[in-house]
Amino acid sequence: MKLIKTLVGCFCLMAMTSCGGNVHNHEGEDCCAEGKNAVIENIMARRSIRKYKNEVVSREILDQIMECGINAPNGQNKQSWEVRVVDNSQVMEEIKNTMNEAYPNMQNVASCFRDAPVMVFIARDKSYDFSAFDCGLMAQNIMLSAQSLGIGSICLGSPVRMINDNPACATILERLNFSEGYEFCLCVGLGYADESPAAKPRDKAKVKYVE
Repeated sequence: MKLIKTLVGCFCLMAMTSCGGNVHNHEGEDCCAEGKNAVIENIMARRSIRKYKNEVVSREILDQIMECGINAPNGQNKQSWEVRVVDNSQVMEEIKNTMNEAYPNMQNVASCFRDAPVMVFIARDKSYDFSAFDCGLMAQNIMLSAQSLGIGSICLGSPVRMINDNPACATILERLNFSEGYEFCLCVGLGYADESPAAKPRDKAKVKYVE
């Protein structure tokens, strides 16, 4: 519980601080100075992991990550998401087999899951226009909190398209058992990373200030 409060506090700090502002830490140094802010270090260190160790992620750790996920910002506190966590390798194998059978002309289509040992399936409330944004914010919380606990992550869209668009994958949605009115919209893979990819360049020119 103490760790959960610490993590939630970190995300609150992230929301309250800004690199462009005049906020300083208790030592009077710039909040964005390299190596001086744990939240910023965590954000900058996270990578999309596509290779995982064959190692179990405990339910205790997953519970902490999910707690951080549902504490994400969301419109009018509607919490317009539903989450299904699959950490059972047999269940995941059934899902993969169904996908491979549904797409016989595509070789090992289920490789889109990147063999992550834990798969988080997220659905949105179709009755709320901004539910997709809420789900995206929750996914980011999941990935950043996972990073802080030494767990790698990857956000996946391909499984969504393949499962939603093919009637032969309907049994997967039945297995996930989302409530009526919810639509599967996002996947997050979790596990202990078996690679250390370098950061890909970002285009800072995409950000402009309006004077």
